[in-house]
Amino acid sequence: MGILDYLELPVGSATQEREFYSKAFGWNFTEYGPDYAAHEEAPCQMALNGTGAEHSSKSILPVIRVGSIEDARDAVIAAGGTITLDIFDFPGGRRFHFSDPEGLELGCYEPSTD
Repeated sequence: MGILDYLELPVGSATQEREFYSKAFGWNFTEYGPDYAAHEEAPCQMALNGTGAEHSSKSILPVIRVGSIEDARDAVIAAGGTITLDIFDFPGGRRFHFSDPEGLELGCYEPSTD
């Protein structure tokens, strides 16, 4: 079963946005390079993605945690979804993006076991 537990915001400056959310809400962020930062505290994690177009969506990206990234990709395709960005590695695991039958974009990720 997949669990919706992550939101990713496409941003122009991860540093500026990290400073804003830290000041506004007291959130702590882990920096994964200069262009990506993640608030990784429960119940819902949130990331600021300033990496650009290759691995970033155009709007807020809900991300679903799964046990097997390959099984999730196959299930999305079988259910009528369209893969918009195939499986790739990122700090903390692997993920892919897809659109549902209405055209909404989401992502799936499998955390690394390290």
